[in-house]
Amino acid sequence: MIFRQLFDSVSGTYSYVLASRPGGEALILDPVLEKVDRYCQLLRELDLKLVKAVDTHLHADHVTGLGELRDRTHCMTVMGDQTKADVVAMRVADGDKVTIEGLSLDVMYTPGHTDDSYSYLMGDRVFTGDTLLIRGTGRTDFQNGSSRAQYDSIFNRLLKLPDETMVFPAHDYKGDTVSTIGEERRYNPRLQVRSVDEYIELMANLKLPNPKMMDVAVPANMRVGLHQEELEKEGRALSASEAIRSLHRPDILLVDLRESNERMKHGMLEGALHTPYPSVEESLKPGGMLREVAAATGRRVVFFCAFGERSAMAVAAAKEAGLLNTAHIAGGIDAWKKAGGPIVH
Repeated sequence: MIFRQLFDSVSGTYSYVLASRPGGEALILDPVLEKVDRYCQLLRELDLKLVKAVDTHLHADHVTGLGELRDRTHCMTVMGDQTKADVVAMRVADGDKVTIEGLSLDVMYTPGHTDDSYSYLMGDRVFTGDTLLIRGTGRTDFQNGSSRAQYDSIFNRLLKLPDETMVFPAHDYKGDTVSTIGEERRYNPRLQVRSVDEYIELMANLKLPNPKMMDVAVPANMRVGLHQEELEKEGRALSASEAIRSLHRPDILLVDLRESNERMKHGMLEGALHTPYPSVEESLKPGGMLREVAAATGRRVVFFCAFGERSAMAVAAAKEAGLLNTAHIAGGIDAWKKAGGPIVH
């Protein structure tokens, strides 16, 4: 397995690059905008294809690298259901899995630092974002933070993991890089409280200044979505209501870019072909399945996904591959459902 912990000294942020093998698919956790060149260089050196970029929560102390990485590598952006970010390609909830080739992360909803804070468990290690830090915990005094919720996330979720589970946080300000659940239970000064009320009182008395970047970072991180207006101007975007009207039209081929677990959870469109987004480039090449089907049938390929991000990138990839008769459903299955479109389970 490839596991790299990368540090941004300006904001004290740790980012993590994970992959199951050289030459394979990769995932990055909590990337920082200013370090995107470095990540891309590392991905090239290790011959990795970035498939997913995940933020554990909406950060207040640095601008996320999610949008820039998506624009450069065409990866999927991933955040929790509760995020205030305008558009991410995939939203996850407690109990879901985030998978790439050879690796799977269990999604744990651990609110408290913010109301969109998640942790990701991968076998012997847990990525705790800013929920549990090494000998500390994330502050709870802004972005709908809650000391009560954080106490629950830490004591009733994270500390229930095996003692030897390694803890990899999203930040550190003292030079520590890793801890374990057992170590934090014993030695983290903030976890030596006897009750939730004592924890709330402790957190209320920290009197921390706001992060220096907060006024810049929070608004920027809320506007991470891909601009889909261009496709609309080019006539390559169908609104949800247009798409609903064109369901079952013989000249249209609907292509679902979501993953199998998203389809099971949120439902499917009748008659749609399933081609998960990471395989779409291959499928558009000469000899590729989508390319061949489109050529043989003369049908217009209409991509859709959860919120319109992956499908917008697929239209661009199709154009690059010389397949011009494509479009996407703006706003994805989310917009389709809101417009009252039929779903098959």
